[in-house]
Amino acid sequence: MGVILKDLQRVQWTRLQAAGGASARAVPALLSKAAWSDRDTARVAVDELGDLVCELGFVVQEATAPSVPFLVELAGAPHVLCKADVLELLRKIFIGRQWSAASQAFSSGTGIHLAPQVGWEAAAQEAVRAGQHVFEGLTASVDPDVAQAAAKLLQSIEEDSRLSAEAKERGTNK
Repeated sequence: MGVILKDLQRVQWTRLQAAGGASARAVPALLSKAAWSDRDTARVAVDELGDLVCELGFVVQEATAPSVPFLVELAGAPHVLCKADVLELLRKIFIGRQWSAASQAFSSGTGIHLAPQVGWEAAAQEAVRAGQHVFEGLTASVDPDVAQAAAKLLQSIEEDSRLSAEAKERGTNK
């Protein structure tokens, strides 16, 4: 696995839930494929990884937050050939709010509790935020697809921060 992804084995992937309730055991192999393969193979690996940790492009899973630091590593590694795809997956993970929306809809006495899933979203979003310095550097990439994907991700982070600040302000002005 080389210099990047060296801590993959520290995560107990088989104990984490991926899409459809399946084990996340395939995550390390897909991350490695994305890191070390040719562009086409790497892009397919990122797509398959997205299916596992960001189902349908907007539903995060238990395995999502533990995957994010490795995705950030891939985005920042000079030799990785699928950076734009990785950045787009990180953006989808960051903006995914399916569990939060469902939790709010069900909060009206249905007895359905989605606190663990809402926690998965929050942890994943925080993990993406932690990579912000990497994304900022990538906005200057000579690859226009990478620069654009990084800018789009940063825009999503900034928009979320602005909306959170506005919501907080409204809450204190009541």
